Amino acid sequence: MEVLSVLHMNGGIEESSYANNSAIQRKAISKAEPIAEEAIHELFSSSNSYNNKFRESLGIADLGCSSGPNTLLMISKIIDIINGECRHLGLKSPELQIFLNDLPGNDFNTIFTSLPDYYQRVREKKGDDFGPYFIVGVPGSFYGRLFPSRSLHFVHSSYSLMWLSQVPPALDGKRGSALNKGNIYMAKTSPPVVLKAYLDQFQKDFFTFLSCRSEEMVAGGRMVLTFLGRKSSDPTSKECCFIWELLANALNDMVSQGLIEEEKVDSFNLPQYTPSPEEVKSLVVSEGSFLIHRLETYTVSWDPQDKLHHQSLAFNALKSGAKVAMYMRAVAESLLTSHFGGAIIDDLFQKYKDTVSEKLEREEPTFTNLVISLEKKADI
Repeated sequence: MEVLSVLHMNGGIEESSYANNSAIQRKAISKAEPIAEEAIHELFSSSNSYNNKFRESLGIADLGCSSGPNTLLMISKIIDIINGECRHLGLKSPELQIFLNDLPGNDFNTIFTSLPDYYQRVREKKGDDFGPYFIVGVPGSFYGRLFPSRSLHFVHSSYSLMWLSQVPPALDGKRGSALNKGNIYMAKTSPPVVLKAYLDQFQKDFFTFLSCRSEEMVAGGRMVLTFLGRKSSDPTSKECCFIWELLANALNDMVSQGLIEEEKVDSFNLPQYTPSPEEVKSLVVSEGSFLIHRLETYTVSWDPQDKLHHQSLAFNALKSGAKVAMYMRAVAESLLTSHFGGAIIDDLFQKYKDTVSEKLEREEPTFTNLVISLEKKADI
């Protein structure tokens, strides 16, 4: 699987688009906002950073920006925070160079067509004294260099770093079809070699990510990252694997009905890894370029809009199951279509909706999110 060319969230504004099915991701951005505000405040208050090095301009990057209403949500929050800091310190607003990054298959066109209206809203809200600021798209993998050396002052990424640069080589395609039979991700039935392959790939990718950002960020620059993770030391725990196990069940149901070949399922493995805080901390320490200011976890229900869930008399498992199936389709459809073809997608997600709804009737599964706030160390 060529992840660079295949992986992207569903574009456009259709029913199954990411734009219409990203409430979970919006919740993650909202949860990380106070940590981003703290990081930017420290950026401005540091005598060795803002006051001495970037009085005139700031470089800001959002890595894995996707498309839809969430794309400019965190950028808007960052602009608000910077504006507030400048007013508080009596400083002239710096020029902002804002980079929106995602893989080449991302729906950048929808982002670009939304920018004129976005600029107008910001001008009406902030006035002409704020800025200027410039927003550009940067297609490419963040597991490589994307920006000039020492050009970034603040980096943000949300719900992107759990995606790997590739399926672990030992599991990719027919070579790995016998190793993880019946599964599409790590699971209780996966042998140790599968778990090790996923961990090895994550360690390689995240180390590379940190090394690349180290080259691109100024000393004292800040980075806030949010991604799916786990609290447990067990990489096959339900908190990180259950959502994909149910999709595997739906695929295997289609195998039993003769709609998909068994080998097709056995040869499909997801390019994702949900790390523990300890795994993330260990890699940051070993790479050596960053200080950790915060490393936190929190959970959110699979249906973030159902605040009371089973305690509510209005809870509807079928309705919540349909939401979950739709946002998972918005995320995973490109990967599934590239491997299985598009003809099965509607039936697959109908089965998936039914399977998820049955689970939601009996329990309240959650995602574990990991947030880390980092500071680029001074160059030696």
